[in-house]
Amino acid sequence: MSYSENKMGRMNVNRLLITMSFPMMISMLVQALYNIVDSIFVSKIHEDALTAVSLAFPLQTLMIAVAVGTSVGVNAILSKALGAKDTKTVNKVAVNGIFLSVVSFIIFCILGFTVVKPFYMSQTESAQIVSYGTDYLTIVLCVSIGIFLQTMFERLLTSTGRTLLTMATQGTGAIINIILDPILIFGFFGLPALGVKGAAIATVIGQICAAIFAIILNLTKNTEIKINFKGFVPDAKIIGSIYVIGLPSIIMQSIGSIMVYVMNQILMGFTSTAAAVFGVYFKLQSFIFMPIFGLNTGLVPIIAYNFGAKKKDRLMLAWKYAWFYATAIMIIGVLGFELLPQFLFIPFDASDTMIKMGVTALRIIGIHFPIAAFCIVTGTLFQALGKSVYSMVTSIMRQLVVLLPAAYLLSLLGNIDYVWWAFPIAEIMSCAVTVFYFFRIKKTIIDKM
Repeated sequence: MSYSENKMGRMNVNRLLITMSFPMMISMLVQALYNIVDSIFVSKIHEDALTAVSLAFPLQTLMIAVAVGTSVGVNAILSKALGAKDTKTVNKVAVNGIFLSVVSFIIFCILGFTVVKPFYMSQTESAQIVSYGTDYLTIVLCVSIGIFLQTMFERLLTSTGRTLLTMATQGTGAIINIILDPILIFGFFGLPALGVKGAAIATVIGQICAAIFAIILNLTKNTEIKINFKGFVPDAKIIGSIYVIGLPSIIMQSIGSIMVYVMNQILMGFTSTAAAVFGVYFKLQSFIFMPIFGLNTGLVPIIAYNFGAKKKDRLMLAWKYAWFYATAIMIIGVLGFELLPQFLFIPFDASDTMIKMGVTALRIIGIHFPIAAFCIVTGTLFQALGKSVYSMVTSIMRQLVVLLPAAYLLSLLGNIDYVWWAFPIAEIMSCAVTVFYFFRIKKTIIDKM
């Protein structure tokens, strides 16, 4: 396929967005399903095992944030270079991105050997939880080469429009993970029961298999990118450009772990059931938000390519279609949260008290979903145009500057139901800031194309 034939510059925009995004949306749904299934298996070992895996969230989130953020920067720059038909830059960005993935793995491998036990001891005095957690998180961090290479090579496929292949690699990794979880945790087919170690090993094996698959697909199917490390020397300018876009993405994803940690402290001031409801909400909302994140993954290269090709109309049309589809998905989510909240708690074996509290929580929190659709898709527009800092500022203001203080102040009223209103309040503020940045970027970048 030659550059002049690249579908991102010529295919009907609506059809292009669907073909680019749909496979990624399916992949994200598979990931959301895995997250729940994994928790179910681990919980059958012991409640402390589930707690230990849950406490791993901040460091795991940081690792994934670095992997995804770096690849977001590579994806945006590479897609823009493709649109500008700059073959030399395309290939240099790709090899520098792979180099950064390996460096990131080395850093987290070192963290796995040094900080895991102190990390757990800072959160709990339970020796059992510390033991479970150290076993689990040490393996996940020290054998994280799979997640870094998988993420990078999948984004190389996405940047040239091959999202169907990306779906295949993500789906393969998740399915292998789901299959291996019960086998390694409980010791089926004559294998020893490894407990939480088995869950960790299943995770890294799935990631490594997906990475190998993604590498093979890039070398055999991704003809627009030539990966060649002969005479390779890290390019400081390219690496800097990657992180100008990628670092805000890394920060945005990382602050989520801070928000969850502090929010749990506020909710625990009422009852542990409130924190449990919050945890269930996060699992449920992943089925709504993950498809939109998949939509955004397909949107980034379309916007970046047409920005590089100076095709303003196609760029704006892609953003509008993505906003429409994201809103439609969010409306489905709202209907589920408003009309069927009690049924959504059944898979979690929730008590009557938890269901009563959860029904109120879901109905209040769900109000903000359609507003979030605009904020998420427009934030992706910012990233694809090289203005990730706008998305970062908006995310920080929503989760740290508004959500947490609002939740704390509402908690002082003594009614847990009031705390859930912090989510709609924070999203309204986020929407106002996003609108402001949108008109700024439209005036300074889009209108001048």
